[in-house]
Amino acid sequence: MTERKDMMRLDPDDRLLTVAEAAELLNTSPRFPRRLIEERRIRFVRYGKRHVRIPESALREFIAAGLVEPVTVRGRSRGRAA
Repeated sequence: MTERKDMMRLDPDDRLLTVAEAAELLNTSPRFPRRLIEERRIRFVRYGKRHVRIPESALREFIAAGLVEPVTVRGRSRGRAA
């Protein structure tokens, strides 16, 4: 149980973003970050019943998790032998 509490601590320097600010950084509508929150696909902080904030680090982690590295093809010849 102690591990879970340690994992859930927020860095005091971590900026808390509103849904609108997160949407702006993702270049999406506010609906997308709201859906991420609803589906528990991103960490967030709840203030009272209605207000939520997304730690900037959580947004960076979400983006990094979706990063796809380019494919490089090596040794492929231009023509194929039949």
